[in-house]
Amino acid sequence: MPDESKIFNFLAMSALIFLFIFFIALIASIFIYVTPSELVSSFFSEEIVFSIKLSMATATIATLACEIVSIPAAYALSRFNFPGKKAIDVVLYLPIGMPPVALGAALLMFFGTPVGKTVELLTTRFVFEVPGIILAQFTIIGGLATKILKSTFDGIDPEYEFVARTLGCNSFQAFYKIALPLSKNGVITALTITWVRALGEFGATIMLAGATRMKTETLPVAIFLSLQTADVVKMSAVILIMVGACLLALLIIQKLGRGWPEI
Repeated sequence: MPDESKIFNFLAMSALIFLFIFFIALIASIFIYVTPSELVSSFFSEEIVFSIKLSMATATIATLACEIVSIPAAYALSRFNFPGKKAIDVVLYLPIGMPPVALGAALLMFFGTPVGKTVELLTTRFVFEVPGIILAQFTIIGGLATKILKSTFDGIDPEYEFVARTLGCNSFQAFYKIALPLSKNGVITALTITWVRALGEFGATIMLAGATRMKTETLPVAIFLSLQTADVVKMSAVILIMVGACLLALLIIQKLGRGWPEI
């Protein structure tokens, strides 16, 4: 038995080390093709600075809009019982499981319908425009944010809210004063994960907003355009920027002491 345990422990650690080395090798391979000085100079190029600003702005707007909708939606899924609840729960998994390109194509087709054209007429133009980036990101992260937040609310004992209501709070006050403060870490975790996911969104974005240089050029689109023109230096710089954003998000999540939530 001790020998079997040692073999199992060795295999488990070997698998872990393999995965670690594999991903480190992917990042390290960037420096085979470019020098650090080339990367640094590329970071400050007009096109990359534009892509960073556009990506951060659209990802932030999409994430905040998503949280405004997802927090009450997740609370309703966690606390209320109503007909069709399971069906809604399943539908919210679609953006998580479906290819982003498919969702982007669906958005593009929607705006080709009379209803979609009316929406654009009454609001703003989405197809091949910056608002389309925000909508594409919102579509991709909406279900993810709701599932993360539902898991957070599921972990909070509803008895606290019940006691608050017996002491005179209405349903909104019980949510705002009890459930929301208790879910603070979960909300921040959801914000962080969905923001990074929005920052890295490509498939739905390119279908709805296109890939126009210096117009709808987010960071992932910049990688795509760099690949088309064989601009390895710019592509490497953008990849490192996105790796840095992901690492920062992981540090924030770990700092909260929660790790990755259940979805």
